[in-house]
Amino acid sequence: LRNLTTDQHALLAFKHQIIIDPYNILADNWTTNYPACNWAGVSCAAKHTRVRALNLFNMNLTGTIPPQLGNLSFLVSLNLSHNNFHDHLPRELGQLSRLKLIDLSSNFLNGEIPSCFGRLDKVLHLILANNNFTGNIPYEMSKLMKLRTLRLAKNQLSGSIPAAIYNISALRMISLPYNNLSGSLPKKICHHLLNLEALYLYENEFSGQIPTSIGECKNLRQLILDTNRFNGRIPTSIGNLTALTDLY
Repeated sequence: LRNLTTDQHALLAFKHQIIIDPYNILADNWTTNYPACNWAGVSCAAKHTRVRALNLFNMNLTGTIPPQLGNLSFLVSLNLSHNNFHDHLPRELGQLSRLKLIDLSSNFLNGEIPSCFGRLDKVLHLILANNNFTGNIPYEMSKLMKLRTLRLAKNQLSGSIPAAIYNISALRMISLPYNNLSGSLPKKICHHLLNLEALYLYENEFSGQIPTSIGECKNLRQLILDTNRFNGRIPTSIGNLTALTDLY
């Protein structure tokens, strides 16, 4: 049976992995002298008194992310962006079934993006930009049917985008620039992406033709495809994108 004590143990395990805390935020505040719900960066759900959010962005923290974080079973928001976390992501994060926001951008995380993220079916925003992730984009990510924002820019990802990701009709933004991604864009790229507002694929190795169906993404505002290996004609259907403000 998990409760607030479980959450407190998980957070203390997280604190134990922090080797540099320049502002002494965790050192001074994350102690058993205070209830865990009052710790800096921690928010609790009023109904269940469980940790609901862990927001420690831009605090210059250095350390690793421990597997115990997967015990925060009521966590909805996880934002550790703009710090100095390194090493790989523990698979146990795939247990956080209530998560809606994951922002781990601008750290030094590496290894592969865990395929278990495909189990986080409530996630709306998945932001892993500006890290050192390698390998392929996991196919399991295509199971995140509520996903609105996918930002994996400035990593070292390779291979092609799993085609099923283009079936996620909730997507508003796909941002994958500055990687080593390759392959061609599907002919029916916009068949399901009717809500897509931004498609950032620049600085990769994509090839083939830009599909004429791109004109079906009626809500597209930003289409940025430069610095790839596309060939053939620019489709005239881009003229159907009346919401477009940026075209590269």
